Amino acid sequence: MAKEAGLDLVEVSPNARPPVCKILDYGKFKYEEKKKAKEARANQTKVVTKEMKFRPKTDTHDLKFKTEHIRRFIEEGNRCLLIVQFKGRERAHPEVGSRLLEGVAESLGELVEVSKRPVMEGNRMTMLLAPKST
Repeated sequence: MAKEAGLDLVEVSPNARPPVCKILDYGKFKYEEKKKAKEARANQTKVVTKEMKFRPKTDTHDLKFKTEHIRRFIEEGNRCLLIVQFKGRERAHPEVGSRLLEGVAESLGELVEVSKRPVMEGNRMTMLLAPKST
């Protein structure tokens, strides 16, 4: 039947009893399958983690400016890793960095959820913010 129609006999499910076969144009079938896979890859959203670095002595204007960048990153659907870098004697006061990070998260309010609370790792404190899942 396949030869008469000028098409191919393709085994769809070899493990089924009895095996399932289809009569179709195999080249066209492979082309459409490849096209569907390409479209699925194009429609995927890739979550990116952006970083924003601060210092314990970061001034209020700089803080507001960086917070607006973080807001834009979050609205685009990206996660944001906030880093407070400590040097020298600043390491003796990690509460300053913690307050800074909590303030940023609080100013973003309902837009973000805190994925990872502020954690001190060596001479840096990190906190991960993610878009609020709806």
